Amino acid sequence: MSLQVEIVAPDRIVWSGDASQLSARTVEGEIGILPGHEPMLAVLGNGDVLVDPVGGQRETVTIDGGFMSVDNDKVTLVAERVDAAGLGA
Repeated sequence: MSLQVEIVAPDRIVWSGDASQLSARTVEGEIGILPGHEPMLAVLGNGDVLVDPVGGQRETVTIDGGFMSVDNDKVTLVAERVDAAGLGA
């Protein structure tokens, strides 16, 4: 099983793909998402989002706030500002 992840900025899709796990900072603390996670909505804090792609190396995206939705192994993060300098080519 895997997660279908999409990280979105106001002007573009920053990262999209299948991942084995994801972690992010919410306003209530750090959270890790694995396949089978309960549905949830969360307000994101500033910080790094770490994505472990299926069959790939960890990707890091730095965000400034936003929100995250998790439902049926689909994770969508919408961020106000995104620094994707940590993404691999």
